[in-house]
Amino acid sequence: DFLFLQSKLQNYEDLSSIQTFGFRGEALASMSHVAHLSLTTMVADSPCAYRAHYSDSIMVPPPDGGPAEPRPCAGVKGTIVTIEDMFYNVPSRRKALKNPSEEYHKIVEVVGRYSIRYPHIAFTCKRAGENSADVRTPGTGVSLDGIRCIHGPAVAKELLELKARNEDLNVSVEGHISNANYSSKRLTLILFINGRLVECGPIRKAVEQAYASCLPKGSHPFVYLSLTFPPQNLDVNVHPTKQEVRFLDEEQVVDFIQAEIDRHLVDANGSRVFYTQTLLPGTASLDDAKNKDAEEEEAMAAAAAAAA
Repeated sequence: DFLFLQSKLQNYEDLSSIQTFGFRGEALASMSHVAHLSLTTMVADSPCAYRAHYSDSIMVPPPDGGPAEPRPCAGVKGTIVTIEDMFYNVPSRRKALKNPSEEYHKIVEVVGRYSIRYPHIAFTCKRAGENSADVRTPGTGVSLDGIRCIHGPAVAKELLELKARNEDLNVSVEGHISNANYSSKRLTLILFINGRLVECGPIRKAVEQAYASCLPKGSHPFVYLSLTFPPQNLDVNVHPTKQEVRFLDEEQVVDFIQAEIDRHLVDANGSRVFYTQTLLPGTASLDDAKNKDAEEEEAMAAAAAAAA
């Protein structure tokens, strides 16, 4: 059975300490229900790879015919999962998909964020048939290199490394946060908890509050945080798609994160960068322009008084 084949659970107690990406380990099984899925895998000591095809969650014969079983084939060490014809058997769900460009943009965003959390893995994401990749990370093991590849060197050079642990709360946090020289029109918050990309409203609010005193109104920071909790302290079932989580001592943990951001910003706030622009010869300075405007206003007021 494809669903139970990939289960990481060995006994009942494992349910309270799940640390896998999907928490329930059902992503591939779900895909096999709504798409044509092929799986090619090769272990290190195997003389060849094996490929299997699935449709409607059951193993089916390959397209060129033959029995419905794994078939030996050429391959490299590792696993390749190919998913085609998404929602071919669920027309209503397929119609709900947005245009291909928008769906692809969401994929690129998720892949880019995971590449930052797992910098030791080289990620590549590109459209089918395209030569150039929209995401390509070096796999150097340094998260700042991933940020530089995804968000550009202008963001990376303004980041502060953050690393802290609270023994009382049994929580660790590490990441990179922008300094007071960086600002954007919208907040970029990349949040991982126990290695999984999630959202958390209280942490988002705490980040905004931490930067409120050092950024102009309407400006927002770039923040990447990776939190580590004991698995039993997390509730991963508060959202249908596991996008949001809740955890024990939430208020204290959020206060701890905000305090650490405040501390790092204060420590790095010894200097600010201001950019100036050189005026071309013959161009009036700002003071000259202000004086000219004042003279014009005085002239208009005098003319109005004379007319009265």
